[in-house]
Amino acid sequence: MSVPSAEDLSGAGDLAALASALAALDEVILGKPHQLRLCVTCLLAGGHLLIEDIPGVGKTTLAHGLARSLGLSYQRIQFTSDLLPADIVGVSIFDREAARFHFHPGPVFAQLVLADEVNRATPKAQSALLEAMEERQVTVDGKSHPLPDPFFVVATQNPEDQAGTFPLPESQLDRFLMRIRLGYPERALERELLRGEDRRELLARLVPAAGPQALLRLRREVTAVHASDALLDYVQALVAWSRERSGFGAGLSPRAAISLLRAARAWTLLDGRHSVIPEDVQAVTPAVVGHRLRGEGEAAGSDAGDRLVAAVPVP
Repeated sequence: MSVPSAEDLSGAGDLAALASALAALDEVILGKPHQLRLCVTCLLAGGHLLIEDIPGVGKTTLAHGLARSLGLSYQRIQFTSDLLPADIVGVSIFDREAARFHFHPGPVFAQLVLADEVNRATPKAQSALLEAMEERQVTVDGKSHPLPDPFFVVATQNPEDQAGTFPLPESQLDRFLMRIRLGYPERALERELLRGEDRRELLARLVPAAGPQALLRLRREVTAVHASDALLDYVQALVAWSRERSGFGAGLSPRAAISLLRAARAWTLLDGRHSVIPEDVQAVTPAVVGHRLRGEGEAAGSDAGDRLVAAVPVP
């Protein structure tokens, strides 16, 4: 009988802590276990999350609850039409006594940053997030400043047909590993919301079940999750179908394929397994590819990922 190593025991403990965090979040965000698991999957995969939905369905509550349950430092940035890049990344201010500039970090210097209603800001303000999301650093006056580790952006977005929105460009959308929607709650759960406590009071009582170091350890484990050649064939088949399908302006890029595999590995690890199967890929595909596929008419849209999974058989 083999004895578990200290590393195995640590990994099991971290996964148990993550499961506790998900259970606590499920008490605040009712009836959305799949979306909550996608959020944690996105974090473990080292990506950023876009939540697109109408106001009032719990997008901000979800981001705040995610930070509290995982023990992450948290900052909320309200994106408006007059927001400036310096309001996000920070600014250098001249100190006359020391005769030099001092950098004052902006709200982006947190482990979990909520970019609330990101598409209500101008493209110039939106672009301030690009370097932070991709490089995990910001550059001000020619000097680079590293961001905390882990660093995770949760952006909320109102539907583009609502007044006062600026559509996110493809380069910005591609920085998000996943896009999800929460939707309306079921009738019975909505009744529970009406009868129950205020969500803000529940958030205030959330106790961190995991912490930044546990997340960093699990991220390292994600990279070690095995993907067979047959599984890679399946990922490539999905990507190839998106490129060959008539009506798509452009298919999935190599970066999208890497993102899909990374998300599938994180989903697998959450199950306590160490080898990816096609069902893991199928579980994350809609969230990973839906915002990356653009086309005319019915060629792309919110269900593009579901149709992609349905169209491509497992090799």
